Amino acid sequence: MSTALPVLMYHGLHAGPDSRGRFDPVYSVHPDAFTAQLDWLLRNGYRSIGASARTATADGRRVAITFDDGDVSNLEVALPLLRERGMVATFFITSGFVDQPGMLSSAQVALLADAGMEIGAHGRSHAFLEDLDDAALAAELRDSRTRLSALTGRAVESMALPGGRGSERERRAARALGYTHLFGSVPGPNRNPDRDRWLQRIAVTRGMALEEFASLVAWRGPRPRLSRMRFEALSWPKRVLGNAGYERLRARLLKAAP
Repeated sequence: MSTALPVLMYHGLHAGPDSRGRFDPVYSVHPDAFTAQLDWLLRNGYRSIGASARTATADGRRVAITFDDGDVSNLEVALPLLRERGMVATFFITSGFVDQPGMLSSAQVALLADAGMEIGAHGRSHAFLEDLDDAALAAELRDSRTRLSALTGRAVESMALPGGRGSERERRAARALGYTHLFGSVPGPNRNPDRDRWLQRIAVTRGMALEEFASLVAWRGPRPRLSRMRFEALSWPKRVLGNAGYERLRARLLKAAP
């Protein structure tokens, strides 16, 4: 029996830049592609679970579907497609983005929870936690959990670190404030998910072919290695420029792209 747990990381689901929500040329997955990916998971025997559930299945084929930030398409596009297939997902919501244009409203966050979806935290402001001093870090973690719990009437146990960036200091602070399941963004298969409290995720990007998606979920073939190499290559400019500098460079490059 396989014990690996692929954790998929999505953001918004947008047909194009004019779709409702906040379109990103890298991370906005087309709804048709998302539909095909869900159907592939079902055809291949995967059962979706909440990010903090870790529920065992007969053949060990589990998958956690997660969304970051709180784009309005999470409710308007993702939720109907998930419910049609009897699937669940975890929505890591940046609490300070709630009620902003293109993002989930307070009522919509509650609707996701009432629909059986898991609500996790993604910080208060999406600040990179490793850039904060101890007091600001605690406030970022505490305020996000408090607001999301108030909106849903449920305890918030899971958190995805913004940008996947953080080390033991940030993880220790999150656990001290009540988070029990923490997620980064280094591509990986999570081979011991029932024991580990720090799991990694597979980013699903716009234009990703279904063949590549399947290879990453199963963590077989050359694509997982290429995915890890790409992640490591991008980590260098982050170290050299710092998080703020890297984000400014990324914004300029995306703006200049055709």
